[in-house]
Amino acid sequence: MAQTNIPGATEKIDARSKDVPWYSESIGSKLDGAARDLLANYSKIPADQIEEHVYKIRDKAWQVWPYPCIGGFRFLDLAISLSPDYPEVLRRLESGSESFLDLGCCFGQELRKIAADGAPSENLYGSDLRPEFFDLGYDLFFDRDSLKSKFIAADIFDSSSPLSTLDGKIDIVYIGAFLHLFGYDEQVQICKRIVQLTRPVKGTMVLGRQVGNVDAAEKPHRTNKGQVMFQHNTESFQKMWNAVGDATATKWSVRAELVNVEEEFRQARGETHGPGLRRLRFTVVRE
Repeated sequence: MAQTNIPGATEKIDARSKDVPWYSESIGSKLDGAARDLLANYSKIPADQIEEHVYKIRDKAWQVWPYPCIGGFRFLDLAISLSPDYPEVLRRLESGSESFLDLGCCFGQELRKIAADGAPSENLYGSDLRPEFFDLGYDLFFDRDSLKSKFIAADIFDSSSPLSTLDGKIDIVYIGAFLHLFGYDEQVQICKRIVQLTRPVKGTMVLGRQVGNVDAAEKPHRTNKGQVMFQHNTESFQKMWNAVGDATATKWSVRAELVNVEEEFRQARGETHGPGLRRLRFTVVRE
């Protein structure tokens, strides 16, 4: 299996060392725009305290597990709102008749954005392997007593986990920076599980973004020794969903595109990802 080429990487990760390429000392421009607005207007954090507050929560989360999205403040992207399909997602959820699940939700920041934009929070669900992130999410957004969303600690590969209570009930699934954490076969397994979670009706939607590559292939895993990450291009992503459809007797239309990444994002991932590194943005809809 491919492994990261960072000297002593496993020891550094296990020790939660900050001496890795994906730990940013500076928050940079991550607090510009939507993230700052959310923390100021939804969480009511005084403007002069926001940056210090985010650093504090980020470093607590780093001790839970040193994911690149934690180290690089990518949880501040509020990425679902950048999807071209976000207006439709919001319109459907604002009606109060549809439900939403964020898989690999981390702090649940996407749920807060959707709730702040008008969706009933009681119809929003988040799931993650590490429940410590749920408490940190409440600490980050100061909404423990007001947010009505439900968070479920679960392993996506365990069909008997508490996540099974949502089987057949979800209308929209968001998977941001999640699938790419796994190899190809595991991604197929996850997508089949997503099909089980969604309502068996036309229009059920799965959307998100993740690391992609012009040349679809397995790449070294950043934080799990001995594991690999499969980076898709649009063709391989379509092929995967065709396989998922065949295996589940369902049919899905796929819209996917590779978009360029900022240089900071590229440098944090190192040379092992090559010049073909891109971001894959996708929407998959049940026919």
